[in-house]
Amino acid sequence: MASLKQFDPASGTRDFLAAEFEKRERAFATIRSVFAGFGFQPLQTPAFERLDVLTGKYGDEGDKLIFKILRRGEHEASGEADLALRYDLTVPLARASAAYGSQLPMPYKRYAIAPVWRADRPGKGRFREFVQCDLDIVGSSSPLADAEVVVALHDALTALGVPEFRFLVNSRHALFGLLEAYDVPEDLGPGALITLDKLDKLSPEAVVGELVSSRGLSPGIAEGLVEDLTAPDSVERVTARLKSSETGQTGLAEVERLLELTKDAIPAERIGFTPNLVRGLDYYTGIIFEVVAPGTPGSIASGGRYDRLIGNLGGKDSPACGGSLGIERILPLLAETDEAPYSQIDVAVTIMGEEQSADCFRLAARIRRTGVRTGVYLGSSGKFAKQMKWAGDQGARFCVIYGANEREAGTVTLRDMNSGEQTQVPFDQAAEELARQCAPSN
Repeated sequence: MASLKQFDPASGTRDFLAAEFEKRERAFATIRSVFAGFGFQPLQTPAFERLDVLTGKYGDEGDKLIFKILRRGEHEASGEADLALRYDLTVPLARASAAYGSQLPMPYKRYAIAPVWRADRPGKGRFREFVQCDLDIVGSSSPLADAEVVVALHDALTALGVPEFRFLVNSRHALFGLLEAYDVPEDLGPGALITLDKLDKLSPEAVVGELVSSRGLSPGIAEGLVEDLTAPDSVERVTARLKSSETGQTGLAEVERLLELTKDAIPAERIGFTPNLVRGLDYYTGIIFEVVAPGTPGSIASGGRYDRLIGNLGGKDSPACGGSLGIERILPLLAETDEAPYSQIDVAVTIMGEEQSADCFRLAARIRRTGVRTGVYLGSSGKFAKQMKWAGDQGARFCVIYGANEREAGTVTLRDMNSGEQTQVPFDQAAEELARQCAPSN
């Protein structure tokens, strides 16, 4: 006998049956509505990109997680890769902006909701295939662009019904200023930030060890950095350290400006300067942020400014910023508030006998034309109890019964699936009556 495990989807991926799929689609519709309300327009890019487009954009750790696609046909035996599944939606945006720059309105405000892939080790809340909900602004260096991205993400989370969340804000300039204040050599800075980005996953001691052994920092510098970033008074400590760095002062000013611009749109308890927020992706150049929620590992949203990414891809250098919602981590937070029962159809039409089937099929078509979701029983068993169970499983509000007695009288029986109450209406008026009963106001 075959094991059920053999039918499981590949590790790190999932199947979505109807109820879960529709819950996700409702969330995506809410997000699209919010993003569109800010004037962002949709962009769709391919599921895979040229490998050279993706590599070198995410840092050493990120590049290791790119799902590569081997060359095909006569080149298959080489074992070489030339394509890869997209790692995120930001680099494809940058490529599209470089390709279509002259055709795009500037600043260009786009959103995208699509799957991405990571060759990661799956764990709780982590998948190899997952959906990102991105929005970005290309062509604006104004701090207003950063603020609009943050406010749009905040409004989307609020519209979804996420009960508690907080934006953690920092700046790459502040981080590089901190490295500068500690006399970290410039060539060691990017690697040091990649390791510091692990402070939320590893112990301070482990991060210090990696900074020394893998990144080449002295023990004293590594310990001082980690202590400043993890201390209860880290804001005060880092702010004081950055007084000696012009780059660091620029970063603090960026954070202060963002907080000022968003203060009327986002409650103060939902946003704040967080010195130990790093974000290890190489392409960030200014403001960075993550959104965290109680009881959720990692972040539920993130983003920042990436002013040189499009130029690095060979296009016209353009400032850009953006953010992404982690829908896979957000949806579990909505479980307690999303109590709407699953419903595939509004009206279930039974088939009580072969002689009534043509009339029932014709009636179902009439009901659908009124805009009411309608299904016809297609099972091999015509037993009434089985058809009622089918109607209930479909989440139908009403069931249409049309047996020999109804046919002779020229009526149909409408059964309310919630109360069990049954009423008879003329056959030719059934579609209109069901449309009235199923109208939203009812």
